[in-house]
Amino acid sequence: MRGRLKALVSFLLASHMLLMTVYANPEWPADTGIQAEAGIVVDVDSGAVLFGQKIHSTYPPASITKVLTALVVLENSGPEEMVTFSKNAVNNVEPDSGNKLNVTEGDQLSVEDCLYSLLLNSCNQAGNALAEHVAGSMEEFVTMMNEKIEELGCQESHFDNPSGLNGDTQYVSAYDMALIAREAYSNKKLVEISSALSHTFPPMIKNPEGLTIYNEHRLVKTTDPNSEFYFPSAVAGKTGYLIKAGNTLVTYAEQDGRRLVSVILKGSPRQYFVDGKNLLQFGYDRFENIPVTGNETSYISGEDSIEINGTAYKPSDLKLEADQVITLPKGSEFSQAEKTLVTDLPGTSPEGAVALIQYSYNERNVGQAYLIAESEVLPSSEESEQESTEESTGEPETISDSEETKAARGKGFLGVIAVVGIILVLAAGGTGFLMYRKKKEAREYALRREARRRRLREEGSTEDFERILRERRNIKKK
Repeated sequence: MRGRLKALVSFLLASHMLLMTVYANPEWPADTGIQAEAGIVVDVDSGAVLFGQKIHSTYPPASITKVLTALVVLENSGPEEMVTFSKNAVNNVEPDSGNKLNVTEGDQLSVEDCLYSLLLNSCNQAGNALAEHVAGSMEEFVTMMNEKIEELGCQESHFDNPSGLNGDTQYVSAYDMALIAREAYSNKKLVEISSALSHTFPPMIKNPEGLTIYNEHRLVKTTDPNSEFYFPSAVAGKTGYLIKAGNTLVTYAEQDGRRLVSVILKGSPRQYFVDGKNLLQFGYDRFENIPVTGNETSYISGEDSIEINGTAYKPSDLKLEADQVITLPKGSEFSQAEKTLVTDLPGTSPEGAVALIQYSYNERNVGQAYLIAESEVLPSSEESEQESTEESTGEPETISDSEETKAARGKGFLGVIAVVGIILVLAAGGTGFLMYRKKKEAREYALRREARRRRLREEGSTEDFERILRERRNIKKK
């Protein structure tokens, strides 16, 4: 008995020292910056905002608007469909805004050809023609654009036209543009088109020999390692410029299985590419993605059932949404992320979803994963309790030990527990109290936050509610 007790004491003391070492999470990295007025870098897969500067301030988007235009077009038409350029599509642009494709009324190109011109060399006429093809008019297409950003959770942006030219109520925040880009570059066809270095068009009225255009995004096209614009991880993106907007930029990058998007608003010539590059490099250097599957064991393991919205589920009834990750500072562990179980699910939830696990790190949203029901569930909790009561009144299980033996073992066990309790108090000391207080404060904070959510919902203050969520989570629906 003494040998076992000594071993247990040694283990507890070692565990105590380990707890003191990992008590506080490392700080969120912030050792970067940009010269542009606003910018952001976001992990595409987790949705985590890795760095942001004035991300909720609004600016004219200029031609990065065309990323949204391309997304709406691809979701509502086929690449092979033919587009006819109308007089309105050709001429409904600002004076001196150019005609990079040299199209004229009556020209016909496929949707895919128009998208190449839209994304590679920013042809405004292509945007107009695509809008008319998809929606029947530019005005109806703009309605579709604003409906799409609302679907994505954007609440700080509005679009007036498909090209990004000046509009009285055309503005975007860095955060919203990141939401748009995150969705856009999850579309494989859009990435394929936007990443091309060049594209050759068939003959047109004013181009009887055809025409070849080239990608204007320097981070995407630069191959010289000595260039300040060299960033081989850059895959696709879109540039923009207006006097009011300054230089704007969206860049999509892939490296070591991670996908990042950076957005720059109100930048300056040349420097805005460097700003976009620096944000992406910061994202890759200072953070890593950790898969949820294989690390998350709550709710899907063990024997105890979990009740969600009045229904009891066995852990074996539930599975995690596949291929989800959380983004943490390098050197952090999955266990350091806090989690909240959300049962009030949006209409866009996947089929079979019963709850959502949201992860945070130092009050920053770092990812999420749905819990999916994959088999028949248990009866409701009331029925389960009734069954449990009925089972407890049945015949006891056969036990081979005598009552005397059980009593002796019980006394020995209680003795060990008492000794261990004293040791724990002496070893843990103040640290145990601090850990208890931290957990208590976390529980109280969660209760206050949930009460705030309920009150805002009851008052119908949807905008306030969603804005608080954005500040706390920095994720879709800001």
